[in-house]
Amino acid sequence: MVPADDTERAQQFYKNLFDWEINKLPGPMDYWEVNTKADENAPGINGGIGKRTSEKQIVNYIGVDDIEAVLPQIEANGGKIVEGKMPVPGFGAMAVCMDTENNLFGLWEDEK
Repeated sequence: MVPADDTERAQQFYKNLFDWEINKLPGPMDYWEVNTKADENAPGINGGIGKRTSEKQIVNYIGVDDIEAVLPQIEANGGKIVEGKMPVPGFGAMAVCMDTENNLFGLWEDEK
């Protein structure tokens, strides 16, 4: 789950950035169900966005085709670049970013 102080803002950030399908679950709980699936052949990890209940963090990495193409979109949607694209020799590249809720997340690009 992605913890958020403002769940509407968080879901908008991820929806705009990665084109994820995000829907609010019915009921009184402020929780959004996330479908990260790009297509039928790429099931994604899925998950949710909910109200922050702790300051503990984990860093999720999101696979992208081109980190350099995504970095400007992160800033355009209110996020921040913490560490730009860094090579991981023999595997690919990574970057570390921060979303609108001050959560760190990573981007991963497989070596081509």
